[in-house]
Amino acid sequence: MMWHDLLSAFGLMLVMEGVVPFLSPQALRTALVRLASLSDRELRVGAALSMALGVAVLYWIR
Repeated sequence: MMWHDLLSAFGLMLVMEGVVPFLSPQALRTALVRLASLSDRELRVGAALSMALGVAVLYWIR
């Protein structure tokens, strides 16, 4: 059961990550250029917030 859930989550992640490049490749390029200009601290804070939100969503769902 755990492997099924893990592979399902991985597949869903791939679908979600493919939506923006499929719908608007130019918007993705613009976002990546802006992302590359962020400082290490800003990237870490953004990543920490993203992980915390992910954990909160998983806790809420489960």
